[in-house]
Amino acid sequence: MDLERIKSVIDLMSENDLCEFSIEEKDFKLSLKRGGVAPVVYAAPGVASGVAPAAAPVAAAAGAAPAAAAAAPAAGGEENLTPIPSPLVGTFYRASSPDADPFVQVGSRVNKDTVVCIIEAMKVMNEIKAETSGVVKRILIENATAVQFGEPMFLIEKG
Repeated sequence: MDLERIKSVIDLMSENDLCEFSIEEKDFKLSLKRGGVAPVVYAAPGVASGVAPAAAPVAAAAGAAPAAAAAAPAAGGEENLTPIPSPLVGTFYRASSPDADPFVQVGSRVNKDTVVCIIEAMKVMNEIKAETSGVVKRILIENATAVQFGEPMFLIEKG
């Protein structure tokens, strides 16, 4: 991967409010993180390692997850439901604090700007928006548990 492709990945991260990106091929590894004080580091065999300054903190958008994760097969009778995938790796929280009401419940109506959860990554709390309209039919992740990039968190019935 050349420097121009790395710059385009950084631009895509900025445009889609992604906080973290990682790719690994047999002879190349790239890991980029935004929102912390740590620098963004990239390295490849035969290429000198470089360091770019980290970007300012941002709230991640759920729509930034890959289409492959969003198209994950649904279990029995859920093929008409749209998943809201995790846009980053972190800890999933259903509410803003332990004593607060959850952002959404099963049966809650959401729109693209509705905050559905918080994912804590590197001590940064990222509000995750639905990025779709409809009704919450299932919540797939337990509160205060780890979530992986692209993992479905909610199933939404559009409408």
